[in-house]
Amino acid sequence: MKNIAVITGASSGMGKEFAIQVAQKYDFDEIWIIARRLEHLNQLAHEINRTKNFQVVRPIQLDLGSMQGVYELEKLIKDEDEKLKKVESGIKIGLLINNAGFGSYGPFEETSVKTEMEMVELNCTALTGLCGIALPFLKNDSVIINTSSLAAFMPLGNFAVYAATKAYVLSFSVALAAELKSRGIKVSALCPGSVSTEFANVASNGARPEVKGGIPPKEVIAQCLKRAFKGKTISLYRFKWKVTAFMSRFVGRGLVARYTYKHMKRPRTPDEPQNENIDINEFK
Repeated sequence: MKNIAVITGASSGMGKEFAIQVAQKYDFDEIWIIARRLEHLNQLAHEINRTKNFQVVRPIQLDLGSMQGVYELEKLIKDEDEKLKKVESGIKIGLLINNAGFGSYGPFEETSVKTEMEMVELNCTALTGLCGIALPFLKNDSVIINTSSLAAFMPLGNFAVYAATKAYVLSFSVALAAELKSRGIKVSALCPGSVSTEFANVASNGARPEVKGGIPPKEVIAQCLKRAFKGKTISLYRFKWKVTAFMSRFVGRGLVARYTYKHMKRPRTPDEPQNENIDINEFK
């Protein structure tokens, strides 16, 4: 049976780091890396494959910002399974990493409704669909990692829809972990705070090139993979992230939302005209 890893949002940031570390540390027959920017995927595949004695990384260009992209990936998986069943036992998805997602800074009334709806579609709907289409191919010891956020633990003013989508991802992941435990399938939610990726550039529409106070993703991803394969449900790398998540239990939601709205403003270039060349699918 062909054992594959599937990683979305893999052309940059944490998705790229996931691909690099999975190739280095784990034994998969193939690693499917998925994003919209094919040039970036091809470059990453070349970098990883040249360290192996076989072509382990398979770049796949897909737009997961709509359900059509999910259905296209489902067809690819089923076609690969049917092809392999002619000579062996089909495929196993040993690892699914749902990393594609994006955010948008600013008060809800000042941000594009289209952008906010696209965010819900990618961060929640597509992620849910990807878990669903992967389930028939998950076996004992398979692992799902869903990228959530530290923002999942509280409602945030000036970040309302993003925090809400990540709260969904965290809740869904914990519940799915409980449902799949009897099948030996592990589900883990990665909940990072500020990590150095292109996330802020997209969220601010170019007004903030880098995440403020961001740390390199390498150690965050290493800890996440280690915890996920051990069956841990949530990964919080930094001590202060753990404290924030813990303290969120004792602080009123309305108070946090109001405080962040009043005192945690984030820069954002107006939505119009929007930069149509920015790929929103792969930054956190």
